[in-house]
Amino acid sequence: MLERLRDALTGRSARRPPEGTHGAGDPPPASGAEAGAAPAPARRRVLSVVHDPTVDLRSGQTLSQALGWHDPDALASAYVGDVRAASHGLVEYEIVERVARDEFPLKADGFRYDAETYLRCWRNGRGFHQLDGVDYDALLREFNVVERVNAGEVDELWLFGFPYAGYFESLMVGPGAFWCNSPPLERPRSAAPPCRRRFVVMGFNFEREVGCMLENLGHRAESIMAQVYAGRSGVANLWERFTRYDQMAPGQASVGTMHFAPNSRQDYDWANPRPVLSDCDDWLAFPRLSGRRRLVDCHQWGGGDMRRHHLWWFERLPHVAGTTAGVSHNWWTYIADPDTV
Repeated sequence: MLERLRDALTGRSARRPPEGTHGAGDPPPASGAEAGAAPAPARRRVLSVVHDPTVDLRSGQTLSQALGWHDPDALASAYVGDVRAASHGLVEYEIVERVARDEFPLKADGFRYDAETYLRCWRNGRGFHQLDGVDYDALLREFNVVERVNAGEVDELWLFGFPYAGYFESLMVGPGAFWCNSPPLERPRSAAPPCRRRFVVMGFNFEREVGCMLENLGHRAESIMAQVYAGRSGVANLWERFTRYDQMAPGQASVGTMHFAPNSRQDYDWANPRPVLSDCDDWLAFPRLSGRRRLVDCHQWGGGDMRRHHLWWFERLPHVAGTTAGVSHNWWTYIADPDTV
């Protein structure tokens, strides 16, 4: 008994269940293409816009430099590399144009910070403008985003800014757009001619590090995959199975969500040492889901490190060729290109 417990905690299993067995109440293994088959990678072209205004005219320091925040270009490079690795090479982002704006972006109600006002609010920790949201129509118009998406020049817009810049973590734009961790923008007022396909605007905060950027992508993935599996229930909803954690389904944890690891008891509880049974590693062999479970704890996903947990989570998203019941075995297809949903 002690040997079996030790093996479960370390990931070893001296006595593995027969191939193809699965736990009580689990859906049967998915069917389709052979596990391990590699689909074609998605290459996504990005327009990157950086709002990093000058706040000291004498020194020329920008906001990020004056407050000791991260270099937006270094963040972008690390994020591109992380997504490439975590997607098993299936998503390759290329920043085809980088635009630097020496200004605070316009809010939806017409307000715009100046350096003095923003720095005073930041140092006092209060007084920030409400409503906070940025004017997305103005941004899309300023950078001709819809026209460039229609022409196939870019596939996404990335916004880099500061706390209280007013960006959503992700926003879906275009015909049939749906919730993507924010309300959809189906018909931008700035679009002439109308937008012909869906795309995502990502909002990144250069006060934070790459782990937070991955979390933005993770919530985008959660929204998109929930839409992919909308209307499916029970064994047909593999997304619900993937996101199970022990707190919601005792003894049946899978990979969990962005906020909840398999053993989490509350949001962001990535450092919980409590061992629980999970089939999280089964997803690495998708679509051959055996249902085998082992005891896991926070040491499997980085011991509380946000970036490591999120990479661990992304690596387990299905990423092979084939389909089951009309749904691709490569979930990155949908996450990278919402127009495929």
